[in-house]
Amino acid sequence: MTTPHHPLQPLLNDAIITLQAPTQVWADASGEIGSAPIHGLYHGDVRHVRAIETTVDGTALEPISWSSPAPQTATFTDVLRGIDDDQADPKVRMDRERLVAAGSFAETVLLSSAREVPVSIGLTVRIVPDFAPLQLVKAGLAGDVEWTWDGTSARAGEASFAVDAGAAAVTADDRGIHLRWDLELPPRGALRVDWAIALDDPTLVVTAPPAPAPSAIPASADPRLERWISQATGDLAALRLSTPSHPQDVFYAAGAPWFFTLFGRDSIWAARLALPLDPAAAASTLRVLARLQGTKKDPATAEAPGKIPHELRSAALSLPNEGVHLPPLYYGTVDATPLWVCLLADARDAGMPEDEVRELLPHLRAALEWVTVHGDASGSGFIDYVDETGHGLANQGWKDSGDSIQWRDGRLAEGPIALCEVQGYAYEAAVRGADLLDALGEDGAEGLRAWAADLRTRFRAAYWVETPEGRYPAIALDAHGSAVDSLTSNIGHLIGTGILDPEEERACAALLTGDSMASGYGIRTMSTGAAGYWPLSYHGGSVWTHDTAISVHGMLRAGLPGEAAQIARQLVDAAEGFGYRVPELHAGDSRVPGGTPVPYPAACRPQAWSAAAAIVCAQAIG
Repeated sequence: MTTPHHPLQPLLNDAIITLQAPTQVWADASGEIGSAPIHGLYHGDVRHVRAIETTVDGTALEPISWSSPAPQTATFTDVLRGIDDDQADPKVRMDRERLVAAGSFAETVLLSSAREVPVSIGLTVRIVPDFAPLQLVKAGLAGDVEWTWDGTSARAGEASFAVDAGAAAVTADDRGIHLRWDLELPPRGALRVDWAIALDDPTLVVTAPPAPAPSAIPASADPRLERWISQATGDLAALRLSTPSHPQDVFYAAGAPWFFTLFGRDSIWAARLALPLDPAAAASTLRVLARLQGTKKDPATAEAPGKIPHELRSAALSLPNEGVHLPPLYYGTVDATPLWVCLLADARDAGMPEDEVRELLPHLRAALEWVTVHGDASGSGFIDYVDETGHGLANQGWKDSGDSIQWRDGRLAEGPIALCEVQGYAYEAAVRGADLLDALGEDGAEGLRAWAADLRTRFRAAYWVETPEGRYPAIALDAHGSAVDSLTSNIGHLIGTGILDPEEERACAALLTGDSMASGYGIRTMSTGAAGYWPLSYHGGSVWTHDTAISVHGMLRAGLPGEAAQIARQLVDAAEGFGYRVPELHAGDSRVPGGTPVPYPAACRPQAWSAAAAIVCAQAIG
């Protein structure tokens, strides 16, 4: 086997996650932690523990099953045949019940025997502290953080964890912390051992909310969809976070393992797609983001007056493999601000009390000013973006990888970039923002509607292209105002915003449901007719669950229920193939009879907006 000559981002597809934000643990199917680069016990943006190894003297642990009835729990079962008798049936077993809560990891070890004689059990758990920053783990780099042990707790800097092992003998050396139990398993009897880790990091800028998640789960006549909804609602509950200063205001963390924090675009879309399930989360997400809304121009952080932030972390984020260095509060997103306005309009329609809406009026006005004035960074007449630092995000829409904006012949587009879907979001934000101002008895609506009408006219003139694949809106305008002509899933985000007329929406829906875009497991990010298409490309041919769900969401609003249901059923098929925990993205390979979707091996899961897609699919399928 050839070893890569440079560090690589860890793969995730075979690992088992147990979580309750902001805490997560990644293991293999045997329950062991440490054999893969992603493995470990994380709290916030620090991997506190690199490995947890369980051993029993005199025998190998032979795993026979694992299950995870809820995101916070997992059970791993082994047989211990080295201390068994000589009969065919295994008679000594070990079940490890794992529970993860915010700030804690606990295991109950159940040892049971069907033997007629006592069995001596020497049980050892080795814990390997790590304290590596998450960004190093993501970059595939090893941490080298010095830690100390005081007999009960391990510490490195501000981060620490305490071990509670009851009656175990506890020792520590340069190989880790060792817990040891010497037990006598009675004939045809059982024993239970409990141990736990409590994690702490006072620098965290996000915490677990005190209130439990809503318990209502939408019903469906489709049993597969019902299973997906059940898994998705559990995952959304496990991804709920708040800020220390306002613990009652909940938002959805973007996803595991890398994005256990507030992301403007992701948290907004997750709240928007899940609105029928949890309208309160939409209102609180709006408030959390409003408190961080930009007030000044700052190229170092990409802040601008009225702008909604991209992400919030405890410390700066450096990704050396990608040449990215982001400040703790970063505003490099071109779409979160109009989407914030759209979510506010949706939340009001869903029953958000008028006094809560009115409290956000200054933020609404500031966001609308960014959309109509400050969002056009280059003077192109459209909302666009360019990284002014050289180490921020080169692409600042949801497709934020460096090669995501391509011409049909495979050339990369030159920035500043004006994405098509952002113009749709802006149009919808202006129109619905005007409606909100009218409803609140405020002035300014007429100017917003005039701005939106002008944008709609100019969009039609500038973005529509015709290629051998048909006529459709280009993914973007480049630095020269040229329409970047690849056919992409971005056009699905335009449906239902109002920037297209009904005939144009039907034409876009027809392309999205056609063979070059619909894989059978969702909509591809890029058409198979594009030179840059590759099914395992992050944004150039893969299928993203939330991206497909946004098209479904738009089709429903545009009065295209047949097309919406057709695509929603493809996502249900994908959900079945992934055991109903749909990852962030999967490969864009075409579905074949009897096949299953191909994983994108570095895809995050669970991901909030992928989970929320189940709610939209339930609306489309019924």
